[in-house]
Amino acid sequence: MAVRTVERVARTGPEDVGLRLDQVAARHFAEFSRARLQAWIRAGALLVDGHPARPAQRLAGGEQLLLRAILEPAEGLLPEPIPLAVVHCDAEILVLDKPPGLVVHPGAGVSRGTLLNALLHHYPEQALLPRAGIVHRLDKDTSGLLVVARTLEAHQALVRALKARAVGREYLGVVHGQPPDAGTIDAPIGRHPTARTRFAVVERGGREARTHFRVERRFARHALVRVRLETGRTHQIRVHLSHLGHPLVGDPVYGGRRRTATADDPLAGRLRAFRRQALHAERLEFDHPASGARLSFHAPPPPDLRQLLAALEADQWGT
Repeated sequence: MAVRTVERVARTGPEDVGLRLDQVAARHFAEFSRARLQAWIRAGALLVDGHPARPAQRLAGGEQLLLRAILEPAEGLLPEPIPLAVVHCDAEILVLDKPPGLVVHPGAGVSRGTLLNALLHHYPEQALLPRAGIVHRLDKDTSGLLVVARTLEAHQALVRALKARAVGREYLGVVHGQPPDAGTIDAPIGRHPTARTRFAVVERGGREARTHFRVERRFARHALVRVRLETGRTHQIRVHLSHLGHPLVGDPVYGGRRRTATADDPLAGRLRAFRRQALHAERLEFDHPASGARLSFHAPPPPDLRQLLAALEADQWGT
């Protein structure tokens, strides 16, 4: 497998003042993991104004960051023969339809059984790319479309496009209650002040987050909504819809305690059986990183979500 080299240049700004070098590097070179950037800093592959530095070095703003490094396969990540639903494949990109229940990238306590492990099995050359070419993620229990880069150039172009909000992403979600016909949720998101594994609308210190929605179909006690992301914060749709007062059906974290069905209600069993947030990434649109052509992809909802919609269609308040 051929060795690949990377070279990146960035200049720090006012938003970087006082932050650690590894934090700032992760922001400016977002295609690489923070752990990998820390290793490169220690090895002298990332220079600050032409000089080696330490990961914990605090920055004053205005520095030039120069990254010149050899990209080696990540250690400890094993290929696994996990099926992939490939919607599109060419020399630069893959577009995949992720099933619910599949973790995208290894993390705390999860090292196997992920989409990344599957990529390494089906496309071994992805091992030389940052995060095996993964440029954005879906939550484990969110189904639908995501794009994977197959070259460093494509990876960098897609990361830039995401940062510039030039990637169109639309989701279908089933929510509790009857939300407005359409609207925009403009509320900053940050770590929950007490439950650090969760996110929440945080007025002070939260990051800008904007979600557009419209109702596609109404049921007796629920609604199918189409959601378009303008920003891409962690758990953004789930947090914003919960903040609106209409959380996603099945959301174990942001759904709250909902009393929508009694034991003798025909809908009760279907709601209990649906054990994930009812969210599906249905549409994905972006410029091809090599040709520049605008691409658009569509993935229909998976069987479990279609079955839920059928049950909601039949719901007449239990009568």
